[in-house]
Amino acid sequence: MTSEPEPTADRGPGGRPRGARAVTRGLVALGPHRGAHRVALRAGLSVLMPLLVLVLAGRVEWTAYAAFGAFTSLYGRNHARAERAGMQVVAGGFLTLSVTLGVLVSLAPDSRWLVVPVGALLAAGGSLASDAYGWHPPGPLFLVFGFAVSAMVPATAATLPVAAGVAALSALFSLAVAQVGVLREPASWAPPVLPAPRFRDALAPQGAVTHLLRHVLALSVAGGVATALDWQHPYWAMVAAVVVLSGPDLLSRLTRGVQRVVGTLLGLGVAALVLAWHPQGVTAVLVIVVLQVLTELFVGRNYAVALLFITPLALLMGQLAHEAPVGPLLRDRLLETVLGALVGAVVLLLVPDRPPGPDA
Repeated sequence: MTSEPEPTADRGPGGRPRGARAVTRGLVALGPHRGAHRVALRAGLSVLMPLLVLVLAGRVEWTAYAAFGAFTSLYGRNHARAERAGMQVVAGGFLTLSVTLGVLVSLAPDSRWLVVPVGALLAAGGSLASDAYGWHPPGPLFLVFGFAVSAMVPATAATLPVAAGVAALSALFSLAVAQVGVLREPASWAPPVLPAPRFRDALAPQGAVTHLLRHVLALSVAGGVATALDWQHPYWAMVAAVVVLSGPDLLSRLTRGVQRVVGTLLGLGVAALVLAWHPQGVTAVLVIVVLQVLTELFVGRNYAVALLFITPLALLMGQLAHEAPVGPLLRDRLLETVLGALVGAVVLLLVPDRPPGPDA
């Protein structure tokens, strides 16, 4: 979420928009490494152990809940250990709540349609919480993803405490992994520094409320269209819309949308190869861990490149829990990603940030 005004469009030589060159560069340029290998190793271990335990226990249907709890490890990547732990405590709690809410919604009649408005409101609330707590990575993407997947998975009332417990335990394991460095330097341990929420500050900047409303509108339209077309994974369209709404200004948001579509298209080629191999059980878990590590090595440097690994990672995670025909799966991923990115871009253009007033 951002409150910065959108830049005015300017042009380079020949009248070509400079923004177009920036978008093109965003597809190929790699940012600095910045210790990404440490985050990647923590994320890989955080995913490995919960999934491995569930697969060996014969409970693959619970792996999605564990995976979203493990996303706790992705927060606070560049923060000091105590601040990172505090951020992860809060984020892990929100992730567990989103999974629990998703299972609760799945129990309702016509839950496919209920997912759309609840997911849209969760996106707005998650964006506000992200700003209030200062999350990194910012935004509600993981909350929406965890909620929507959990809401689309068949469940019973007995699944509710199981999902909450599995997600919470996975989040706790991620917190423990983040403290492994203390083993080398025991004197460096400090209790987690919990961030103080600043909701009033998050709502104060110019355009903050507009940004929240854009989340509700974009996710409602993207998810509603995908659901009306009876596509099997409407949350992919909703997640793509969230991606487009992220960023400090209009150009960066549209760049992320282009990266999402192009990266997904190329990532589907990688996914086709991985899924044709048909890894199962422990082998599938190991492949998932490798893809997770590769994702974290690149996601902070180039989002389009990271999608080469994010795309097969997401599809293989789904196949591990509930296997589906590969062809329609690849098609749906592309169509719903394009739909969500287009809806997000249109909403950005139709509902722009207000320019700052003369006294700003």
